[in-house]
Amino acid sequence: MKTIAQTHVPSYKPSIQFDLLSKFFKWCGEQEKNRLGWLALSLAVHGCIITPIVVLTIAMTSNNFLLWIAGMAAMGGTLVVNLAAQPTKTTIPTFFLSLVIDLAIVIACVLPLVTQRILRS
Repeated sequence: MKTIAQTHVPSYKPSIQFDLLSKFFKWCGEQEKNRLGWLALSLAVHGCIITPIVVLTIAMTSNNFLLWIAGMAAMGGTLVVNLAAQPTKTTIPTFFLSLVIDLAIVIACVLPLVTQRILRS
């Protein structure tokens, strides 16, 4: 009697991928044709809108040095990645991550003022 050897190892791969993060990174990779537009958008939005708002918020509320460092590092991360001419699958997530960091800084600055006002009334 001869032994039957199985060479194919069955594996299950779903046809529809529900992983939101992998879909996002796939979309970022597909945006390579719009690379210069993303570069211009990220530098213009960060340099002209978001960073001045964050700096003003920090200066008007707590003037915390750690928040200054975080705000400048968020802008610097986007700037360095774009100036290094990285692909869009690196630059777009870095841009969105820096926007989340800036939003967290604004919330950290404004939240104590809001809670103080609520407690006074």
